[in-house]
Amino acid sequence: MPTVVVMDVSLSMTRPVSLESSEEFQRKNLAVHGLTMLFEHMAANYRLEFTSLVAFSSLWELLVPFTRDYNTLQEALSNLEDYDKTCIESALNGVSNVVQQEWGSSCPCQLQTTDAMDNLEELLRLSGGDGQIFTMEGQLCLKSVQAMFGRLIDQAYSPFHAVLHCGNLSSDVQVFPRPEPVVVDDEVDPMPRVVNTDLEIVGFIEVGDISSPPVTSRHLVLPIAVIKEAEDVSTGAAEEPEEEVSASQMAGKSPNFCVLLHGSLKVEGMVALVQLGPDWYGMLYSQADSKKKSNLMMSLFEPGPEPLPWLGKVAHLGPISEAAENPYGEDDSKSPFPVQPSIKRSYAQNVTVWIKASGLQTDVQKILRNARKLPEKTQTFYKELNRLRKAALAFGFRELLKGVGDLLERECTLLPDSAHPDAAFQLSHAAKQLRLASAGDSQYAAFDQNIAPMHTDFSS
Repeated sequence: MPTVVVMDVSLSMTRPVSLESSEEFQRKNLAVHGLTMLFEHMAANYRLEFTSLVAFSSLWELLVPFTRDYNTLQEALSNLEDYDKTCIESALNGVSNVVQQEWGSSCPCQLQTTDAMDNLEELLRLSGGDGQIFTMEGQLCLKSVQAMFGRLIDQAYSPFHAVLHCGNLSSDVQVFPRPEPVVVDDEVDPMPRVVNTDLEIVGFIEVGDISSPPVTSRHLVLPIAVIKEAEDVSTGAAEEPEEEVSASQMAGKSPNFCVLLHGSLKVEGMVALVQLGPDWYGMLYSQADSKKKSNLMMSLFEPGPEPLPWLGKVAHLGPISEAAENPYGEDDSKSPFPVQPSIKRSYAQNVTVWIKASGLQTDVQKILRNARKLPEKTQTFYKELNRLRKAALAFGFRELLKGVGDLLERECTLLPDSAHPDAAFQLSHAAKQLRLASAGDSQYAAFDQNIAPMHTDFSS
């Protein structure tokens, strides 16, 4: 998640602040002091974060594009100029342009500000409700600025350190960005689930078997022993280094399990299943940033014992050596996945799905064609009518039932004089039943109930 720092450089920021010390401070000086505190923390603990600096007054200007070079950001802060009036709309427009140009329209970003609280809270609500506004408490002074930025750092920029275990091997790692708590909506009493700081590898599986699974988030995993060297390689703008610097080179002479794991997964074409918490799993894998550089990544699955249905329950997976025979065959010609369910489902029943208007139109036209061939097509007419009725009730599309009922009434008035009298009775009967179902009466709108043909006798 990139960070955009939006700095107000209007004349109002040059107003003096009354402090107990003899030294004079402007509001701009307090803002620079707080941002310096933030940049120093990120340079030491969060250097993989891309950060941009935008200045605004009545217009906006991109001072520093997205970068990991915090010296450049600090230098830009010391060279701020003063302009005219504050215009928050201009700042938001600048943020939108900067983020979309670099990251696209679907990327969230950090943005905190303290003016016009009601308007900003409304903006947060309209943008999905994710975000938080930080304000200074008490007197406007250095202490309150430091406290506010301290809360921001603790909330959004605290590094996530964990220990990655695999049998007797382990490695201290940092996960970036910090995994957010996940709430499972289908639980009776949902509680936020957090990723454990002890990550346990429970097994390995081929990339082809796990395919492209649905995940909730993706994270970069770096061994803490080599993180300083890794950050130095990544420092600078978004461009990749011209030459690859492997994790083993960065690790130097110190053996590191995380480096071994990354290389093994990359060479063998495997992923590692990792337990994040009770009934919560993810996977570790090697992902290439470019032709010459790759990273160890961790993707989080949805919480639950069976996050990937084709693998079955993760707790039921085991090593190949414990199987009676090789599930992949002697020549790797077969696969044990997807796991077949114990109860074979029946797919004989066609399911009505209307993705496009043309599909619905085809089903209605089929009913009308059979209606014009009554009474010879009585059974087919009611079969198609009941299929459409069930689908409409399932989708809550009761207006469709009334509309088809009106069409059947119209067909009844258009019957030729040579038509069998039973056709008019059946069309009127079907139209009446559809209208009753569209009204929501439980006696006629039951899903399992079918419209039966009207019993008539014209033998005499």
